[in-house]
Amino acid sequence: MIAIVDYGVGNLRSVQKGFERVSFEVIVTTEADVLRRADGIVLPGVGAFRDAVSSLARSGLGEELVRSISKGKLFLGICLGLHLLFSESEEHGITRGLDVIPGRVVNLPSGVKVPHMGWNQVRRKREVPIFEGIPDGSNFYFVHSYYARPEDEGVVATITEYGVEFASSIWCDNLFGVQFHPEKSGEVGLKVLKNFGELCD
Repeated sequence: MIAIVDYGVGNLRSVQKGFERVSFEVIVTTEADVLRRADGIVLPGVGAFRDAVSSLARSGLGEELVRSISKGKLFLGICLGLHLLFSESEEHGITRGLDVIPGRVVNLPSGVKVPHMGWNQVRRKREVPIFEGIPDGSNFYFVHSYYARPEDEGVVATITEYGVEFASSIWCDNLFGVQFHPEKSGEVGLKVLKNFGELCD
């Protein structure tokens, strides 16, 4: 069973439908106990970093997420769900994140239209389990005004260019995160979800 974290921020239903289309059982939950019993956890999200951090803190879900990741449970962060893993974000002033991955979430550079919205190419830096069977350089759908900048470049799995070369996905042991929206990215996006689901099995 894959648990999708409901913390009041995000496109939960579309992510749920994406997993269901590739035949995986998912449950949308606000309960830490469900996260503990799940085979894998997905943290989606669109919206403001600070609001999301506050919601996770109030519910206690943030602590459970950090605990589950540290114990080796498979985890996938999507868009804002990726950003929240980092130490801090400069969105609307500096806000502390879950600090699972050292680094900062920063503005896209001046001179480009924000948000970065639409299809863009994702290029692989290394072989990554959730990209198995997906051609390098495939296009995925993005909607974001900030991007994550990890201190350790070794966690970067893929890169994308939009005014700057940024990490469009990360991978560290049991932890995966993508800047794009796989649930909005057609067949290649569904393949990412399928690959993650198979890892959870």
